[in-house]
Amino acid sequence: MTSAVEGLTRPVRARRLWPWARQRNAELTNTDRGVRGVLAVAAVVPTFALAFLAYQMLKSAYPSIVFNGWRFFTTKTFTLGNLYGGADQVRHGYHAAQGARYGVLPLVFGTVVSSLIALVLAVPISVGGALLLVEKLPRRMQETLGMVLELLAGIPSVIFGLWGVYTFGPFLARNVYRWIADLHIPWLRGRTGAGQGLLTASLVLAVMIIPIIASITRELIRSVPTGAKESAVALGLTHLEVTRIVTIPYIRTGIVAASLLGWARALGETIAVLIISGNALNVYPHSIFDPFSTMAATIAAILDGALTDATGMAVHALAEVGLVLLVITMVTNFAGRMLTQRFGAAGLPVGRGI
Repeated sequence: MTSAVEGLTRPVRARRLWPWARQRNAELTNTDRGVRGVLAVAAVVPTFALAFLAYQMLKSAYPSIVFNGWRFFTTKTFTLGNLYGGADQVRHGYHAAQGARYGVLPLVFGTVVSSLIALVLAVPISVGGALLLVEKLPRRMQETLGMVLELLAGIPSVIFGLWGVYTFGPFLARNVYRWIADLHIPWLRGRTGAGQGLLTASLVLAVMIIPIIASITRELIRSVPTGAKESAVALGLTHLEVTRIVTIPYIRTGIVAASLLGWARALGETIAVLIISGNALNVYPHSIFDPFSTMAATIAAILDGALTDATGMAVHALAEVGLVLLVITMVTNFAGRMLTQRFGAAGLPVGRGI
């Protein structure tokens, strides 16, 4: 009798629960769709932001592109011309101030060279410091120095610039640069001045990007499997050999990515370089101590004067400078991604698939 009753009531109970279950499933599906839509929008927003930025830069730089043509990349003079009188010069239907010339070549040279010097100096220090933090120092000291490293990354660039021009640069000019200049090595000799110039700016840039590279490298070293390192030690390898054969190959792709992030920061740095570089327009540094300028620093330095150009071509020319800097940064990132994929595809000696 009980079985018969249960048999009769079970379908009824199922029928009573079915509309609620179906509604619940529908609510979960709508929620999932909403989350999926939000995530999809969040995923495409950076792409659209980059595309919109590139479009606006190209739109603003287009008059300068037409006016200058290839002269923009072959001329070493960047001058706004006579902004307060004289007949405008006209080229391809666009007006510019009399005597204005727009050449980006020395600015590209200064940007690339200073950032490369900073990168060459920063990578060994960052990787070595990260190895010391993770592998050799006690845990408490690791946390303290790691916190200091992260605080160093948050210091505003203008502070680095003021420190470089008032303290660091003069100290190096008095105590270090004169010894380097006495070596009479080409491109390492010349007047050291008061400490402003290519070498000081590169050193300050290196200090600024060391926290970025070192922080990422520290987390990468912590991700190396302990078993792989212990196995290497068990086979008789020294700590230096373990680092060279196991740790560094395991994280080399991440080191490349971290270095590219630091390089991108050095390429686009503005205020610190503007203060320390000496802001020498239209000249190439013939010595590592000579003043120079970069694209970002030049935009910040002469934007105020460019806004007074009645023809507007000066602002368009600065927009083209910014567009060139954007292209260099994007090419650098794409090249780094290709190198990263190549290193990753080559295979790692340990840890593959972890």
